[in-house]
Amino acid sequence: MKINQKYTGFHRLLHWLMAIAMPILFLTGFLRMYWMGKQAVADALASQGVEVTTEQAKAVYKVLREPMWEWHFIFAHVMIFTFLARIIFMIIKGIRFPNPFKGKQPLKERFQGFTYVYFYLFVFISAVTGIFIEKGFFPEWKGNIESIHKWGIYWFPIFILLHLAGIVIAEFSNKKGITSKMIGGD
Repeated sequence: MKINQKYTGFHRLLHWLMAIAMPILFLTGFLRMYWMGKQAVADALASQGVEVTTEQAKAVYKVLREPMWEWHFIFAHVMIFTFLARIIFMIIKGIRFPNPFKGKQPLKERFQGFTYVYFYLFVFISAVTGIFIEKGFFPEWKGNIESIHKWGIYWFPIFILLHLAGIVIAEFSNKKGITSKMIGGD
């Protein structure tokens, strides 16, 4: 198993593009589901004593949502292209992460491997369901696809916690300085 400890500029660029895109996607998704959702906007209008028809309320909701949703759309594309570039880069460079299913492996390496599997599976599912929603694929399953896509609101914080735990474990083990290598290179 080859684990590359040297992070090229391109590898770091992909990492940080994903690190920027993920919170933006999370925040815009969270806002749309909760504070900027249809019901929240309708409730806000009602609480102010504004009497509007359902069509007017939908129009207000769309006007408020549009700029935020544009950011979600842009960073979804950034995330998808960065994810694909990262997969291709890993295949070409032969970068591997520990196989969490391999027997007789230290717990730390198994944890690292599962975190990678979790991350790639999470991003893949979120990207595919997002594409299906955007392109209108499988309209008869739209509700289920949207539900799966919305699970990202829970997957993302779990991944961040796992990633931060992995960083702490690495820094206090035989991989001291891995954080500074990812930030500034060698």
